[in-house]
Amino acid sequence: MPDTPRPDASRRAFVQNLTAAGLGAMVVPRHVLGGPGYLAPSDKVNVAGIGIGGMGKHNVARVDNQNIVALCDVDDEYAAPVFKKYRRAARYRDYRRMLDEMGNQIDAVIVATPDHTHAVIALDAMAQGKHVYVQKPLTWSVEEARALATAAERTGVVTQMGNQGHSSDDARRVNEWIQAGAIGPVREVHVWTNRPVWWQGFEPPKPSEPIPETLDWDLYLGPAQQMTYIPGIHPFSWRGWVPFGTGALGDMGAHLLDHPFWALDLGDPISVETRATSFNGVSWPKATMTYYEFPARGAQPPVRLTWYDGGLRPPRPNELPDGEQLNDEGGVLYIGDSGKLLHETYGRNPRLLPEALHRDTPAPPRRYPRIKGENHDQNWIRAIRGEEEISAPFSYGAKLTEVMLLGQVSLHAGNRKLLWDAANMRFPNHAAANQHLRRDNRRGWELRVPE
Repeated sequence: MPDTPRPDASRRAFVQNLTAAGLGAMVVPRHVLGGPGYLAPSDKVNVAGIGIGGMGKHNVARVDNQNIVALCDVDDEYAAPVFKKYRRAARYRDYRRMLDEMGNQIDAVIVATPDHTHAVIALDAMAQGKHVYVQKPLTWSVEEARALATAAERTGVVTQMGNQGHSSDDARRVNEWIQAGAIGPVREVHVWTNRPVWWQGFEPPKPSEPIPETLDWDLYLGPAQQMTYIPGIHPFSWRGWVPFGTGALGDMGAHLLDHPFWALDLGDPISVETRATSFNGVSWPKATMTYYEFPARGAQPPVRLTWYDGGLRPPRPNELPDGEQLNDEGGVLYIGDSGKLLHETYGRNPRLLPEALHRDTPAPPRRYPRIKGENHDQNWIRAIRGEEEISAPFSYGAKLTEVMLLGQVSLHAGNRKLLWDAANMRFPNHAAANQHLRRDNRRGWELRVPE
């Protein structure tokens, strides 16, 4: 397969000059730059979708008021309904071939493949100057998260992480309540989910079936090491397998950790520790509890955040009305010095506890701009066109992803508290765990960060 071309120096310099002038998100005619990624205000954005059989089909549908010019998936049968719906779009199995052949016709790329391929695809698209929307979790490894943040800064393209709750009015209301002091300083946060709802915590089954003719298994593996086809992993249960997914924390942390991470400006933790059911190193455990410690930030006190999955959850707060239990699907509970705040997954339905506090607390001042229609995908399109501020760029999403993934990495330490040196990307008290911050990609699938 041909290598993905890198942007030429003059084009990259032009983009950097635009960004330095505060115009990085503005769009200008493609012919002015003689390359892809830019369009006149009267034009539509030319979008390509990669990984369109699952969540990707929804992302593509949410932006199909633009031009859907190319679609790519490694499984012809799984993606067949989307290929049929957008008959005019060019059809591919290998995204590298798509970028090679249609680079001049594509402005923006949606990446909704399994977690382990997010980074290599996004980096190749960004190297060509494409705006990118990447599903959550942004990457499979901490090293990849940092690579995407660097690429976003260097290329100046418009980037969006697919954590759609970040664009909701409720999420902004959570921030405004906490930052207005509605529950006082927050020192403790509990976050839980009902995931996993897929096959997880088992030994992999023995290969028993041939590779389906409709699936290109080698392309599916991408940067992962070569392995025999295992039925059942594709198209959904890959989330529970270490080579491909990032488990419950990687799946739902972007929709749950997002809100305390944002509202409390948590930044880098100083330690992380995970307790779990049996972990064989191949399939993520059936249930985990992860403890993060975040340092004081200015006037804000240190925070201890606990993550629960696999049916585990925090104790029921006494302030809930009689008979009401914590939401089964998941949620976040903030414990402040003078009250509590509770919301559901995606930041939905925030409320103060006890009920009297919610009733008597006036609405806080609006500090955060609202996203038109609370539409995360269209926010990305409008940001490409220079019409709206981007909601969850990689400068934010990469750091959130890194924090999520530290919880998964800590599983490899075996119930040991890991100290985190964020500046040097390492655990100074557990050298063996450091190897899980990155991955040795297969030859030809190495990370390529634009210069």
